[in-house]
Amino acid sequence: MRPALPEDAYQAILTFIADSTAVDGGAVVGLSGGIDSALVARLCVDALGPEKVLTIFMPSSTTPEPDLELTDRYAASLGIDHMVVPIQGMMDDFVASLPDAGAVARGNIGARCRMIVLYPLAREMGRMVIGTGNKSELLQGYFTKHGDGGVDLLPIGDLYKSQVLELSRQIGLPKEVVDRAPSAGLWEGQTDEEDMGMGYEELDLILNGIEMQMPMEEIVARTGTSEENARRVWDRYQASAHKRRVPLIPKLSFRTIGSDWRE
Repeated sequence: MRPALPEDAYQAILTFIADSTAVDGGAVVGLSGGIDSALVARLCVDALGPEKVLTIFMPSSTTPEPDLELTDRYAASLGIDHMVVPIQGMMDDFVASLPDAGAVARGNIGARCRMIVLYPLAREMGRMVIGTGNKSELLQGYFTKHGDGGVDLLPIGDLYKSQVLELSRQIGLPKEVVDRAPSAGLWEGQTDEEDMGMGYEELDLILNGIEMQMPMEEIVARTGTSEENARRVWDRYQASAHKRRVPLIPKLSFRTIGSDWRE
């Protein structure tokens, strides 16, 4: 039941990026030092050429110190333009207006500040903001609404995290990137798998069962996971549905945006 990487995944994503950015000047990617953003940056380079890709590293006070050097080195290896734009000052200004904000709220503020940086730069260059979310995160709502979820394209949005790892190894991403513990860097010591309560391998098995519309009992039997973990994943999937939808609009006319008005 482990989701297999489609044989044509790499070429299909390149075609998607090239076709979707044809009317724009290229791509802007927030580069974090993690595998998702590294893979997306590489895919954009392979699809568009290095001259049409800009990466931006946006550190805050919780960003691990080695990430600056890692992202600089990685961008240089791709031959692309790269910027560093610290966001801690911006975050502090927002938090000062929201003194009761907890760690998660402050983390979400950081994610939204990154979009505040990416979009003006992309607009000036006539480019698109390319997101780095994967299918595992999207199905669990493990992203910030109007933060890292507020992007123009999601090239790896139909790849589970385990498939992201497989594709990254297949195309030769650096080992230091592939082997890093996944983290959104939203607060000190934060890791994705700790937040999820399980490893991505187990999570992807459960999510694949949900995708195949299997009953909960069958998912537990086939994956060997606990009923508690399977139920936790299912509950998060349902609770985060609002994050995967465009804002709902009541139907009052012949064609309604988000309903029967197709672009």
